[in-house]
Amino acid sequence: MMLLIDKPVPLKALLPKITTKFTGLIKIAVDIEKEWIVLDGELHADCEAALLEKGSQQENIWGANIYPENSGDDFIEFISFINIRPSQDNPSMEVLNPEIRDNIKQIVSRLLIV
Repeated sequence: MMLLIDKPVPLKALLPKITTKFTGLIKIAVDIEKEWIVLDGELHADCEAALLEKGSQQENIWGANIYPENSGDDFIEFISFINIRPSQDNPSMEVLNPEIRDNIKQIVSRLLIV
C-alpha cells in the first residue's frame, strides 16, 4: 500500500508498512513544489499517479530510490523512468539538475527521519 508522507515521520516506523518486495530499496516519488513524498509503489509511476491524484503537477514530481540500510550519499539514488523529460532538460533516467537533486534530498531528509 502506497504511503503519502507530508509530515516528518521516522523511517523506522514506516518500514513495517512497506508491502513491495524489493530487496533493500523503496521506490519514491517526490513533489518538489508541495514537498510531499509517496513511497512503496511497485513502480515509480504508481507513486507519481498517487501524487497527481492529490493535485501535484507532473513537472514537479521526480522519482528516486531510498536504501534504508544505507547512509550518506548511498541513502538516495536519483534514478527512475519518470525522470526522462527532454522538455525539462532531463533526457536521462537520472535527475541531472543539481538544484532539483538538492531539493529532493532536503525534502527526503526532512520528512523521512533516519
